[in-house]
Amino acid sequence: MKFKTMITSTVLSLMTMGTGHSTEAEAQSIIGKQSIELKDGLMTPEALWGMGRIGSVDVNAMGTKLVYSVSYYSVKENKSQTHLYTLDLKTRKTIPLTTSSKSESGAVWIKVSEQERIAFLSTASGSRQLWTMSADGSDRRQISHEESDVLDFLFSSDFKRLLLVKEVSQRTAIQENDADLPLSDGMVVNDLMYKHWDQYVTTAPHPFLADFDGERVHVLKDLLEGEPFESPMMPFGGHEQLAWSPDGQQVAYTCRKKTGRDYSISTDSDIFLYDIASGTTRNLCKPEGWKAPEVDYTRSLKEQSVNHLEGDFNVGYDQNPAFSPDGKYVAWSSMERDGYESDRTRLCIYELATGKKTYVTERLETGIDDFVWDTDNRTLYFSAVWHGAVNLYSTNLKGEVKKITNEQADYVLLGVMPKSKQLLVKRHSMSAADEVYLVEIKNGKAVAVTEENKWFYDHLKMGEVKARWCKTVDGKDLHSWVVYPPNFDPSKKYPTLLFCQGGPQSPVSQFWSYRWNFQLMAAKGYIVIAPNRRGLHGFGMEWLEQISGDYTGRCMQDYLTAIDDIARETYVDKERLGAVGASFGGFSVYWLAGHHDKRFKAFIAHDGIFNTAQQYLETEEMWFANWDMGAAPWQQDTTGQNRSVFRESPHLYVDRWDTPILCIHGQKDFRIEYTQAQSAFTAARLRGIPAQLLLFPEENHWVLRPQNGMLWQRTFFRWLDKWLKQ
Repeated sequence: MKFKTMITSTVLSLMTMGTGHSTEAEAQSIIGKQSIELKDGLMTPEALWGMGRIGSVDVNAMGTKLVYSVSYYSVKENKSQTHLYTLDLKTRKTIPLTTSSKSESGAVWIKVSEQERIAFLSTASGSRQLWTMSADGSDRRQISHEESDVLDFLFSSDFKRLLLVKEVSQRTAIQENDADLPLSDGMVVNDLMYKHWDQYVTTAPHPFLADFDGERVHVLKDLLEGEPFESPMMPFGGHEQLAWSPDGQQVAYTCRKKTGRDYSISTDSDIFLYDIASGTTRNLCKPEGWKAPEVDYTRSLKEQSVNHLEGDFNVGYDQNPAFSPDGKYVAWSSMERDGYESDRTRLCIYELATGKKTYVTERLETGIDDFVWDTDNRTLYFSAVWHGAVNLYSTNLKGEVKKITNEQADYVLLGVMPKSKQLLVKRHSMSAADEVYLVEIKNGKAVAVTEENKWFYDHLKMGEVKARWCKTVDGKDLHSWVVYPPNFDPSKKYPTLLFCQGGPQSPVSQFWSYRWNFQLMAAKGYIVIAPNRRGLHGFGMEWLEQISGDYTGRCMQDYLTAIDDIARETYVDKERLGAVGASFGGFSVYWLAGHHDKRFKAFIAHDGIFNTAQQYLETEEMWFANWDMGAAPWQQDTTGQNRSVFRESPHLYVDRWDTPILCIHGQKDFRIEYTQAQSAFTAARLRGIPAQLLLFPEENHWVLRPQNGMLWQRTFFRWLDKWLKQ
C-alpha cells in the first residue's frame, strides 16, 4: 500500500479495511491482520465489521475534489478510528490525509487568504479541537484552543466567522451536589428529562459565535447565553440544525425552548434567527409573545387544544434551517402536530421580507428527509421514502414536485455540485453499504465515485432482494422486502425469519445495517421477509397513523399475513420459522410469543417493550409514550376501560408462551429500560421455556462497540441455528 509508510503501526492495526484505496493483495494482508475470513464467498460478522463506513462528505468550491471521512473498526482492539481522504473527481485518485493514530472527522473545504484548505476535528491535542490543513494533508494547524471539546462547527460563506458547538452546564433536572462531597456519585433529581437516550443530563450543547482570522478561532458569544436549552437538539442533532445567512450577518438555529416536564411531553421545536449586529433573536415559527396552551401532561396531545388552533403556529418539530443562496428565504423541515415525533415532515419555505410560510411538498403522501437549495433560488431537491425505497425529488416555490430517481436503494442527499447539474449523494441498499455518488438531475443517472468496500463486494456473494406484495386481512396491499440466501435453490427448503421493524414508524426501506444485516442473515442460510406493516412511512398517512394507540391490532395481523404468505412457497420450511426484531420490533416479538398459534420455533427480541404500563413510566421522551399509548395507564378511555395498549401488553400473555426466546438489552438504554428484557427472561424461565438473556452494561439502544457487536451476532445466530437448524 503506497501510503503505508505514512501511518503508524497503531493506525494500520486499526484500519480493518481501506479497500477503496488498495490493491487486492494489500487488502488481503490487512484482512489477515484482522482474522477476517470470506469462506465460500459468504458474508460473516468479521467481514461486516471489516468494512469501511463512509461518514461526512464535502465538495470544494470548484466542484473538482471531495474530502470525506471513513470509520474503521478493529474487533481485536475493540476500537474505531475515523480517517480523512480527498478524491479528485476527474482522475478518481484518492489521497489519504490522516497521518496519526488520532481520529479525524467532519472535514470541510474552506478558503484562507484565497488558499484552499481543509478544516476538520481532531483529538491530536488531547481534547477534540478544530484544525486546518492544506489540501494534500500537510501544514496542519490547530485553530481552536477551547477548554472543552468542540462537538461540531459551521463556517460562514466567507470563512471569517464560524459557529462552534460546545457543552455548557445544564442543571434544570439534576441539581449539583454539595461542594464538599466531590466523590459522591449520587444524583438529586427534581424534574423530568433528567436522562436522555443514554446519559444523565447535566450539560447541553450550545452554538458559540466565533471569528476566524486565518490562524486562530476567537470565541465571541454563546448564542443561548443564560438559557437552559439545547441547540443542536439532543440526542442526535448536529450542525445541520444551524445555518448561516449568505452575507454572514445572521444565524438560524433549531431549538426547543422547554425544560423538564414541558420538554418531556412536547416535540415543539422552532427556528430562531439571531442577528449579529443587534444581538437580537426572533422566532420564525411563532408570533412575538406566543404562549402555548395549557395541556394535560398525562394524555396524548393529539386531541388537545395545542393541535387544534386557528392559524399556523408550527407546534411540531421544526428543524434543519437552510437559507436560499440569495438570502431571501429560509427553508426548514416541519411537522404539523405537537407531541407526534413521526408526523409527516413537510418542507417549509419562509420569506424573510414578509413572514409568509409556504409548504412545498404538500402534494406528496409521504414526508421528506434531507433537502438542499439549488443556485437558482427557486428549486429545492430532497429525498423521501415511498414503497420501501428513499429516492430523490425536486420541487419549486409553487410546490410542483418531480421525481428524479426511481431505484431500489436509499439516497442521502448531501448537496448540489458546483458548476454542474448533478447532486452529491450517498447511496446504500440492502446489498451494499454507503458509497458516494453523483446523480444527474436531468435523468436520475447515478454514478459511483467511491469504492470503499469494492474488495468485499468483489469477493462476496449477495442474496437477491425482491419486493413482494400480498393482501392483508382487510384487503389492503402489504409490501415486504424478501432477501434470499446466496446460491438460492427453489427446489430446497429454507428456514425463514420474519423481521419485525422498530420505530414504531420507521420505514423498512433499502437500509444497510451493520447489526441487523439481512445479507448476513441470508448468508447464514435464512430467507428473510421484512414487511412494511401498518404504521410505516411511504404508504400514505392512513397507513402510517393506524398504529397509534393500536400496537397489537392491524400491524400485528400484517406480520402474520406476511409470514403466512411466504410460507406458502415450496422453498419455505414451515416447521422452521423464526421472528426477530428490535425496539418496537422487540415488543412485536414479545407480543407474537403469546399470539402466534405455533407458527414460530424461535424468537429474538432486542431492546423491546415487554410491559407497556411499566414502559410508560420508564421512558424519557413522554411525547412518544403519550401519543402512541394515548394516556397514562391510570387514565381510562371513553368506554371507562384501561386502554387497549395496556390491556394487550405482552407480559399479560406469558401463560401462552411456548417457544424458545432470546432477550437482548443494553443497560444504558433509557428509551426502553433493560428491566423489560430481564422481566421477559424471568417470565420465560419461570414458565420452563428455553430462554437466554444477553445484557450489555455499557451499550444503549444500539450496540456500538466492536466486540459487543461480535458477541451480539454470534449469540443471535447460535440461538437461531439451535432452534431452526438442528
